[in-house]
Amino acid sequence: MSQGMINIAYIGATILFILALGGLSKQETARRGNYFGMIGMGLALFATIVGIVTTNYFLLIVAVVAGAVIGFQLAKKVAMTQMPELVAILHSGVGLAAVLVGYANFMDHSTVLMGVEKSIHDVETYLGILIGAMTFSGSIVAYGKLSGKIGGKPLMLPGRHWLNLGLLLIAIWQCFAFVDQAAAGGGTGPLLIMTIVALAFGVHMVMAIGGADMPVVVSMLNSYSGWAAAATGFMLSNDLLIVVGALVGSSGAILSYIMCRAMNRKFLNVILGGFGTGSSSGGSADAGPAGSESDITSVDAEEVAEMLTDAKEVMIIPGYGMAVAQAQHTVFQITKALRDKGVNVRFGIHPVAGRMPGHMNVLLAEAKVPYDIVFEMEEINEDFPDVDVSVVIGANDIVNPAAKEVPDSPIAGMPVLEPWLGKTTVVLKRGMATGYAGVDNPLFYKENTRMLFGDANDTLNAVFKAISS
Repeated sequence: MSQGMINIAYIGATILFILALGGLSKQETARRGNYFGMIGMGLALFATIVGIVTTNYFLLIVAVVAGAVIGFQLAKKVAMTQMPELVAILHSGVGLAAVLVGYANFMDHSTVLMGVEKSIHDVETYLGILIGAMTFSGSIVAYGKLSGKIGGKPLMLPGRHWLNLGLLLIAIWQCFAFVDQAAAGGGTGPLLIMTIVALAFGVHMVMAIGGADMPVVVSMLNSYSGWAAAATGFMLSNDLLIVVGALVGSSGAILSYIMCRAMNRKFLNVILGGFGTGSSSGGSADAGPAGSESDITSVDAEEVAEMLTDAKEVMIIPGYGMAVAQAQHTVFQITKALRDKGVNVRFGIHPVAGRMPGHMNVLLAEAKVPYDIVFEMEEINEDFPDVDVSVVIGANDIVNPAAKEVPDSPIAGMPVLEPWLGKTTVVLKRGMATGYAGVDNPLFYKENTRMLFGDANDTLNAVFKAISS
């Protein structure tokens, strides 16, 4: 394949990737956006393998087949509840790849560069390994937190900001040392020191972030993985990899910024760690319950069905518990049954509902819930006073009044959905456990709240049967 054909293929792949991002910006076009992305990646791989690679085809084919088989098996086996940790672990793979490519590029002496050109190339290699190592270790910790292997409570080390500053200064110092030594044929020592520093920074950065804010971390790590890919593209002089990495990096950064604004957080805190920790090391996360057992009003499925059929306005607020119970299909059945009876049913989606951006939107789309009745938090919050029944399905932190009422709470200042302003709130939970942020929820003890305990899918099936009968 000629260089001209390779360039045309790369331009086509770039256009498809841009169309993919545009499609993913709306639920109605998300499926089409995925197809554009897959076609673009297939075209990019084909052009690279046929047009650029000249040796070691056997190793390449083995790696491609192995990766395809692993990816296919993961796609088949991973449940929707495991998607956030899958995304995190895939980000770690991108980071590790950037580190390995960086070291391979550093040890490859087949291309002779001199002067300023070599210094620029060395800086590209250094930055690629730096961002890749930080992404790798940070994503591993994010995977541990999302999968429950690591607790969601933030790790607040004394002088953590000074520690971050110290690690940054060491990385900058080692960069100068690496470029200087690489000019004389060395540089291994500074590169290894920087890699260890970057790995440590990635761990500390994510460990210092509170559980309620992990969706923002997933978005942020997505951005880092993109910049790692872009740096790898500079190392390899691959224009498509640079463009794709920049697209992923910039879109991830923009998404993180949008989510931070939606949660009333500062974007800089994401970069420095300590995100979602409030004004104290623990805040009210360690405080006792926000009410007593005598304040809890339990109901059964039949009572909930009666409330819903008698209502005119119903708001459904899904959370991670809905994903765990795989209850989205039952939710759609209830929605359809109520709408057939003339009840106006809508969905309120918080920006960080679930464990990654868009988690609830994907679940509802999978269950074929109409897009036009699914609303974002800022579109729907002011309507709660007119809602007859709000149904909270496995959500906790995103409907927690403590965010507005408890100044020292770890989630203080975070905008939340406000179902307590409506006439009645029905909360579906297995028990009275706190949410991912470890903060007790005063909503459960309010006079107009009713608790429906049990597995969300089982209880919703019972509600659906009662509505249908």
